[in-house]
Amino acid sequence: MKRWIGVGLALLLGVAVVAAVVLGNRGSSGGGGGPAALVTVRGMIGSEKKPFFDDPGVRAAFARHGLRVEVDTAGSREIATSVDLRKYDFAFPSSVPAAEKIKQERGATRVYSPFYSPMAIATFQPIVDVLTKAGVVRDSGGGYQVLDLGKFLGLVAKGTRWDALPGNTAYPARKRVLLTTTDIRTSNSAAMYLAATSYVANDDDVVSSSAQVATVAPVVAPLFLDQGYSESSSEAPFEDYLAIGAGKTPMVVIYEAQYASRLFAADGAIRPDMRLIYPSPTVLSKHTLVPFTDKAAEVGRLLQEDPAFARLEAKYGFRTSDPRVFAGLVASSKAPIPAGLVDVVEPPTYEHLERLISTIQQRYLAGAKPSS
Repeated sequence: MKRWIGVGLALLLGVAVVAAVVLGNRGSSGGGGGPAALVTVRGMIGSEKKPFFDDPGVRAAFARHGLRVEVDTAGSREIATSVDLRKYDFAFPSSVPAAEKIKQERGATRVYSPFYSPMAIATFQPIVDVLTKAGVVRDSGGGYQVLDLGKFLGLVAKGTRWDALPGNTAYPARKRVLLTTTDIRTSNSAAMYLAATSYVANDDDVVSSSAQVATVAPVVAPLFLDQGYSESSSEAPFEDYLAIGAGKTPMVVIYEAQYASRLFAADGAIRPDMRLIYPSPTVLSKHTLVPFTDKAAEVGRLLQEDPAFARLEAKYGFRTSDPRVFAGLVASSKAPIPAGLVDVVEPPTYEHLERLISTIQQRYLAGAKPSS
């Protein structure tokens, strides 16, 4: 009797093994619709979009279309100049100039710009009060406050320190009045700040010639050189702002999306004394996907046209082609974010922006000393 029980158990085990093999083969061939059936698409993106692509909801949305999107990160300038893109299906920098450079070099025929974010400044109410008294921050008339870049450049040109500002008892720090940025040599957020300040330094006009680059570069270079060490990723200085506060980072150039996403999340990261203001003028960071394959083009199309992705993009603070999605989140969260901005300018072309950056980079390498 025991012998027959043993034989029966062996037969059952054999059936289980065969079933497992058959089901496994179905999954690997794509017939089962499981994870192995997904087509992997690899992309190189700006670091500020990594949380979006890591979101389980975003992964699930791609999976419903048969896609698994895997990403690596780098600064947008690095993506356009030094990253080997041959092993990727798409590049997704944070600006149109970088995307156009990639498009030309790779011979791509199309691009997708599914969302954008204005450049903004994360700061604190006491800092806003001090700069308002100094005449540098003012009300826009549209429900938000702006930092006048023309007047701000005047402070930087004189090497003004915080403790020298009139009536400043809230932040009497013995350091220069500067905005914290990422490294201009690698990061798009710093490059967009350069685009806005170069416009002001060029008599309120987009830099469009080598002669203008030569004139403007010495004016804007101290904005970056006088900071000392700068992070290469846009996430790092914003995290310092959130965690350490005004002592280290009184004002930091960010993407509006970074601040908005934390407000929408209501996770307590944005404290009552924190404020979001905008440079005047500002520029829009238009996140632009350059596909090298048909599947990557499908990724771009979904991000740009699918309402499900638009809702996910807005969750991370990005403004999409349908303003109602972003506006709905602003209204429901009562976030102090304007529906739109008026004083917005275009960045220089890639070539002229690159010349400005290269000129500042040469000063870095030459060991340029901060202005006195």
